[in-house]
Amino acid sequence: MSNLYTKSGVNIKKGGEVVKRIKSYVASTHTKAVLQNIGGFGGLYDLKKIIKNYRNPVLVQSIDGVGTKLSIAKMMKKYDTVGEDIVNHSCNDILAMGARPVIFLDYVANETLVPKEMEAMVRGMAKACRENGIALIGGETAEMPGIYMKGEHDIAGCITGIVEKNKIITGKKIKKGNIILGFPSSGLHTNGFSLARKLFFNKMNYTVNTKGVFKETVGKTLMKVHVNYCKPIFSLLDNSVDIKGIAHITGGGFIENIPRILPKNLDAEIQKGSWPMLSIFPYMQKIGKVSEREMYKVFNMSIGFVVVVNEKQREKIENILKGHKIFWIGKIIKGTGKVILK
Repeated sequence: MSNLYTKSGVNIKKGGEVVKRIKSYVASTHTKAVLQNIGGFGGLYDLKKIIKNYRNPVLVQSIDGVGTKLSIAKMMKKYDTVGEDIVNHSCNDILAMGARPVIFLDYVANETLVPKEMEAMVRGMAKACRENGIALIGGETAEMPGIYMKGEHDIAGCITGIVEKNKIITGKKIKKGNIILGFPSSGLHTNGFSLARKLFFNKMNYTVNTKGVFKETVGKTLMKVHVNYCKPIFSLLDNSVDIKGIAHITGGGFIENIPRILPKNLDAEIQKGSWPMLSIFPYMQKIGKVSEREMYKVFNMSIGFVVVVNEKQREKIENILKGHKIFWIGKIIKGTGKVILK
């Protein structure tokens, strides 16, 4: 029976090889709260030690993927950084609500399972989890010939965090006169790759090894690891900075993500030129003849995370974040819940 199953395109033996390859990486993220390594039917995590630090703990969860950035990973035969990407992206999503990430689970689907590629992905996930105190407690690997084209992958991650109920950040406390703090991105992060691929590989006929366009090859430029903003944000929260709202600048760029936290009677006025722009963004705008507003709707435009704060705390914030690159990129004004580019 197993031989027939293998002939149908699913190789159970390779699945076992993957588990052997990744066990040590997964275990490297575990604390005493994790009750077993991978191999069971579910991940076990003891919440007792964590929730005792909260009076009214709320779990915050999110699930996402890295999208078509995986196609660049495939071109470069490099899969560890997309493992980091999925963890960091997921952290930032729940961080936008003030939640501290605790647990991460992954899901990787393939047309054909390649153990060394899966190992690289999990190695990247484990690296990002260790750096941010997150337990990688399990996941799922699936071979699905006929669903995915030959050589194709998909990767998704589910993250769980925790936050005190009265400290959940929603944006409802944002007021006119608040100022907007921007944290720089490393590049495209995990969004806008469908357009980027079209511009670089279809329109310009570049390869991932093309040099001379940027300081590094096109491939390395596109594969820059998604920044994780947990450390600077928790530095602010742990030092009693009153954060009014946070937006993770993902798919939808400035135009769609910032309004998600704005009260309906306020606008976010963004001052263009108030932060240094990575060269990849104006280059794509030029070769694709993309309108400025469309660029700000598709890409993060070199700002990956936006925080709204009280102007009176500006100096305090700057002192806390010494050593971090930050930019004051705008302010909150009367309006109708949209982004205005000035």
